[in-house]
Amino acid sequence: MAVLRDWGLTLGKWAGRPIARVQRDSGDPDVERVRKAAAAADWPTVRDVLEARPESEDRTELVRAVGDTAGVERWISGIIEAEPDAPLPRLVGGFRYISWGWEARTRAMASQVSRAQFELFHSRLRTAEQWLYESAEREPLWTSPWLGLQMTGRGLQVGPAVARRRFEAAVRRDPYHLGAHQQHVQQVCDKWGGSHEEMHAFARESALRAPGGTLLGQLVATAHIEHWIDHDPGSRGAYMRSAATTASLREAADHSYRHPDFVRSGGWLEVVNTFAMAFSLASDHVGARECFEASEGRVTASPWHYLDDDPAAAYREQRRSARR
Repeated sequence: MAVLRDWGLTLGKWAGRPIARVQRDSGDPDVERVRKAAAAADWPTVRDVLEARPESEDRTELVRAVGDTAGVERWISGIIEAEPDAPLPRLVGGFRYISWGWEARTRAMASQVSRAQFELFHSRLRTAEQWLYESAEREPLWTSPWLGLQMTGRGLQVGPAVARRRFEAAVRRDPYHLGAHQQHVQQVCDKWGGSHEEMHAFARESALRAPGGTLLGQLVATAHIEHWIDHDPGSRGAYMRSAATTASLREAADHSYRHPDFVRSGGWLEVVNTFAMAFSLASDHVGARECFEASEGRVTASPWHYLDDDPAAAYREQRRSARR
């Protein structure tokens, strides 16, 4: 199954209803601007776009967009050498080598990845780690390097203690950083050496400990989707439709996007898409319709790629079911 990391939206109309499509960004024009500059090796423009944004969530999508752009690896090392004291080139280089590393590994099952692929994967991640640590040393208050180090740490299998320290370093700088929490949910889930119990406990505690209206409610929905995936096909439906799962989703929704202090900014669209899928799988059609209406046909690839290689097709199918 293809894994589509970038997400975004476009909105068409058919018979008065939104036609959902997945694009490569969230609709922020600076994402496409910085991606084009990166593809053209235009470092001054990349730097200007990134420096114009505050650290943390406001810049995370932009940095990851540069990191996901093919060819950045051909010129970023030269910028790093030319600017030995600058943290930003190292941050960009780190995120590019993370993405480039996963390109070498591919998204195949570990048993299907060759030794040569793993060696290249690990080599690129180790380079990313070096640059990210150097970026963190030069800008001790930045969150982004620690987000990247969470990602490299999982690929390099640094172990739960180190992974936890990296997560804690990120949230010391930004306590409610969605990306850092998303990474740690993956770190503690069963498929990465954690457990379902640890994953659910972390997700619920993080979501409910945060002030009402933050994006962190998504963690609860993500945890249930991850647990659903791990069930045998015959028992998946029963798990998601259980009273405990439904109550957990509603509790998290009430504390997140349903809360009066919720603001549609940052990763809000991914939040309502995640709840839309979780409520759909739970057969909570009222909750699902609420999220589909909030998204207005705007689709984020995650988590719909778990249902279909075409996330928009999965979104449309579940939206039709919710309207019945």
